[in-house]
Order: sequence, then structure tokens, then C-alpha cells
Amino acid sequence: MKEPFKWDDYSDQPALLQDKNYKKRMKKKEFASFLKTLLSAIFILPFSIIMMPFVKRKLINSHDFFCMGIDFEREPQETLKCVDELNVDRVLLRFKLWEMDKLAELKEFISLLKNKKVTLKILQDRENIEDLELFKSNLTLIFKELDGLMDMYEIGSTINRTKWGFFSVDEYSKFYKVAYDLKTSQFKSIKLIGSGVIDFEYYFTAHTLFNLFKYKYDGVSSLLYVDRRGAPENMQLGFTLADKIAWLSTMVWLSPKSSNELHITETNWPIAGTAPYAPTSEKECVSEESYANYMLRYHLLAFASQQVNTLSWHQLIAPGYGLIDNRENIVKREAFYTYKYMIQSLKRAQFLRLDIKRDYYILQFLLDDRLLQIHWSLKATNLRNEDFFDVFTKDGKRVKSEILNICSSPLYIYIKDEK
Repeated sequence: MKEPFKWDDYSDQPALLQDKNYKKRMKKKEFASFLKTLLSAIFILPFSIIMMPFVKRKLINSHDFFCMGIDFEREPQETLKCVDELNVDRVLLRFKLWEMDKLAELKEFISLLKNKKVTLKILQDRENIEDLELFKSNLTLIFKELDGLMDMYEIGSTINRTKWGFFSVDEYSKFYKVAYDLKTSQFKSIKLIGSGVIDFEYYFTAHTLFNLFKYKYDGVSSLLYVDRRGAPENMQLGFTLADKIAWLSTMVWLSPKSSNELHITETNWPIAGTAPYAPTSEKECVSEESYANYMLRYHLLAFASQQVNTLSWHQLIAPGYGLIDNRENIVKREAFYTYKYMIQSLKRAQFLRLDIKRDYYILQFLLDDRLLQIHWSLKATNLRNEDFFDVFTKDGKRVKSEILNICSSPLYIYIKDEK
């Protein structure tokens, strides 16, 4: 990346900006955009909260919902094998604009993914943000080379963190408009999503969805992390994960700039004892068991919202936050098998309802004319294992005990036909 931006290969993200004077100077330059962000937030955020009850649920296709983030350079053969083992139909790949020389390698890898639907997240650098003609040239080449191979492109990422290169929403809007203009003039069949805001900072999202720039999104992308709050059910400023999704989907629904699609293109939890590979401090890191539980419950809550079109887990192989640790050998973590059984169980499932009572959660699905319930509780309790129950742990092991321990680790309970 162009100085003063540096990439951290351990955590797969830019390093913190060390040049404070540069950062201050760039923020001052973008003051007018900050003011627009503030004004849009003042009007849009309260209005969208009021409108939340009026948003209708969508019918989310479970085949498309589950998506796995993968790296085409990291253990490519093992990645292909594990994607097949997980049986996931959709994957997300990242491509760095400062590594255009690797486009052929990316194309070759994508050709090996068989019939998977692929989202390409295009990562920006400061050079392409400042030189939009360069960005246009690079993007034209990407669109031409990958023609017919992509399901959709996510343009830019993490736009509200200066270490990623953007210093304002206006800078991002100018950047995205290059992609949109290319789509309308030369590549009409491609699908573009944005705006790539990370975390629960919806004042930035509001500005990306309500502005005077002449562009549209084919869907809205969000990096909706909740890892700093601990469990996915935990609140932030009075909002649970389900509330955050409902609020975000309302803004997407209200926006004249987007079709009514919401894609969570990145989320995870950092794993304890993996520094320097963990993307956060040790304080936010969790055990491998908690990681697996949180990952499953995040997916279940997002799917139950019936507002998230796709959810991409970040990612398959990464020592600090992935389903697989590759520091010495290929080690599949507990979460790998949790994810595998989740796909096996829910890939064809139709969501029916979610019931929550005193921190006890029951999700109900229809699966091949059979009722499936998934139970978990934030306060450990017991449930009788009835004769018409067929019970499995989160990684697919059968449970035969007379009393079921309902805790933070979800149980799959298939209801047998009593006829």
C-alpha cells in the first residue's frame, strides 16, 4: 500500500496509521464531508428507527445465505478441499488493488471453485482513492478478466477506518461512483454492492445511503462485528444484534440508492492466545469453544431476522480468527465442524419462527417436511429429552441422555413424526 499505509500480514488488515500529522491534515481537508455525515445522521437515524416496525421480512433463500470468506493465496489446495467439505455454495474473496499483478492467479483460483457463487471484495489503497483514473483502469481490467465468473463485487471495505485509506464518506462516494459509471456504460450485467461500513456506526451508513451523488447500489454491504460486546446477544447502546440488523435493513429499505438487499460481508471473533495473528487485543479474544458457539448463534440470529440476504464468515483459514489454524500444520478448529453441521442442517431449511423467553432461545425450521428446533440458553437450564426428540450437538454428535443441558452451546432437536 502507498505510504504512510502499511499492510499487516499477521492480522490481514492495514496497520494503524503512525503519522498523526498526516491523519489530522487529511481529516481537516474533509471537514465538509464530516458535516454532511453529521447532518444526515441527525435526520435519517431517528426517522429510520421510527420506520423499523413497518419493514416487512423478506423470504431469505438458505442456499444463498451462508457464505465463507477464503484467501486465494493461503493454502489454496487445502482451501478448495475444505470448501468442498463444508459444502457451502457461496464464497467471498478479497483482492487488493495494489496487487494487480496477481489478477491472473485470482482468475485461475476462481476457475477451480466449480459452481460456487463468488463475491469479490475489492480492497482499496490510497493511490487508487486519490487517482480515480488509475482506479478506473484497474477496475476495467478486473471486470474484463473476471467477466462471467462473479456473482457480485463489493466495492471498497471498512470505509470508516482511516487506516483503510478513506478519510470521509465523500471520498468513498467518489470512489464507488467510478465503479457505478463503469457498470452503466460498459458492464451492465455486473452486480455492485457497497458501502462497507464496519461496526455499529450507522451515521456513516446513513451518509452513504442518503446523499446527492448519482449512483445506486445493487445491495448494501456491512461489516457488522459485535465481537467487542462479547456474545452476539449482548446489547450495545440498548441494541442487540437483531435490533442492529433491523435498523440497518430499514435504512436500506428507505434509501433511494439501493435495492432492498443487505449483505453482511465480514464478521468474526478473535481467538485467545493467537497474537500477533489476532486482529484485536487479547482483551477481546475468546476461547475456541466460545468462538464456535458465538459463530453459530450469530448465524442463527441473522438468519432469523429474514433481512440478511448473505452472511460471509471471515474466514476459513486464519490463525487469529479462522475456522482453521495453519501456523504449523492444518488444524481444523471446533468451529470448523460447527460450521459444517450448520450448513448440513440448514442449507435447505425454511425459517418458521424465533421465540425468546428469559434468555432462552428456540428457533424453528421446516426441513424436508420435518420440524427442526434449535435451542440455547444464556442461563443454563435443563430440558427433558422426549421420545419424539432426535437431538444433536452443534457439531452433529447424537445426544442420548434423558436430560438435555440447554446452555450457550446450541442443540439441534429434530421432532420425530409420531404417526
